[in-house]
Amino acid sequence: MPFTYYQGFILPRRYGLSHQKFSPWLNDRAKASGLSFLLSLALVNLVYWLLENFPDSWWLWAAIALIILSLILTRLTSTLLLSLFFKLEPLADKRLRRRLVNLAKRAKAPILGVFTINLSSKSTTANAMLAGWGGTRRIILTDTLLQKYTPDEIEVVLAHELGHHLHKDIFKIIVLQAGMILVGLYLSNLVLRASLVPFGFQGIADAAALPLLFLFMAVLMVIVTPLINAFSRRVEVSADETALELTSNPEAFIAAMTRLTNQNLSVADPGRWVELLFYDHPPYTKRVNLAKRYGLNLVREVRD
Repeated sequence: MPFTYYQGFILPRRYGLSHQKFSPWLNDRAKASGLSFLLSLALVNLVYWLLENFPDSWWLWAAIALIILSLILTRLTSTLLLSLFFKLEPLADKRLRRRLVNLAKRAKAPILGVFTINLSSKSTTANAMLAGWGGTRRIILTDTLLQKYTPDEIEVVLAHELGHHLHKDIFKIIVLQAGMILVGLYLSNLVLRASLVPFGFQGIADAAALPLLFLFMAVLMVIVTPLINAFSRRVEVSADETALELTSNPEAFIAAMTRLTNQNLSVADPGRWVELLFYDHPPYTKRVNLAKRYGLNLVREVRD
């Protein structure tokens, strides 16, 4: 909690990324923590029930349960989870809405509608997303994006999100997560069995082994996170390329990336190791260079 308070409240206010007062911030953290606690409690109880009743295959059934939960949460993001923290309203600008809907049609992404959230009530950052999937998929723009960005810039930011749809990136990420969950729980099963004698546990369902299980999963995440980030950066580059192809507007892309980097106080050109270990998106300089190369290719095509 002290680290959450410092990272989530003190630092954003110090650098102008947030103007939320302590009481509303604490209320948001309470809602997020409450939801996380209930889900974690249910999952831990399920895992230990499986350990007791299916000691040889508990990891497989637990993985299936986690994958199903992940799919449900993905579907509910735009309808339930966001509404717990923000006010969701249809986009009032009819011309911009029509433009974004037409862009989604070109990308063959059926959507429920275009909505805004009142991010400015808490933060000065900006973003856009294509949230949900199936019948709940919708375009969501932050009001901070609408306030400071041109229609061209908003279109290219959304085109990036639509690139993920065209490449079926959500499906790829779900498959990757499913594989990681399966491998992680299988390795956890091996660790639990190997720890019985050294630690004197009465069995793999012994609740005294829970801290060891959490510790192992944490160490595993530290190891695999750079690999996940590498995959994510490749996916994001492909989405950037699609955004440029859908809009043919590298100038708007560069302008939007510049505004986002400045507004969100992102590091434009991090060190190589910092990028490899921590970045799940390409840094600003690489995204701008990609757009510049695309612009040069456009000029050559016109000349030819």
